[in-house]
Amino acid sequence: MRQIIAIYPGSFDPVTNGHLDLIRRGCQLFDQLIVAIARNPEKESSFFTLDERMAMLQAMTAELENVMVDAFEGLLMNYCIEKRANAVLRGIRAVSDYEFELQMALMNRKIEPSVETVFMMPGEKYSYLSSRIVREIALLGGPLTGLVPEFVEKQLRRKVAERRAAADAIPTK
Repeated sequence: MRQIIAIYPGSFDPVTNGHLDLIRRGCQLFDQLIVAIARNPEKESSFFTLDERMAMLQAMTAELENVMVDAFEGLLMNYCIEKRANAVLRGIRAVSDYEFELQMALMNRKIEPSVETVFMMPGEKYSYLSSRIVREIALLGGPLTGLVPEFVEKQLRRKVAERRAAADAIPTK
């Protein structure tokens, strides 16, 4: 019987409870789920480094036996072929997500017809959640309870403190 391998790509900057909801539910659908952090060397504006994101995802998925955390660069379909993946898992929170994701799925199908895209809606309590919103709340000192795991919240608070300290160290004229 053929093994179903799925790739769940994203920036995961940072990983949220919405991401983890999809990972937990996705690993029940697929034989193997590869959570793949997209690495874009031309877009170095990530809040967390690739290593930090890998460490957070590995810590948050350690108990899930069929989940692997990895990183990739370039075309997702090339990565799917390299990993012998049959599917791509994508989360959709709103109609605006669907329009973008449909366009990407159709292009991916054109590039590699053997890989299917599977859309999943997050649990209702995560439907508003995005990494961008979480970063903004953290930068403004807002509450993160319920948005990210406690371990990720600590990493966010540490990173915000580091950024503030670095900004304070810049001499002013």
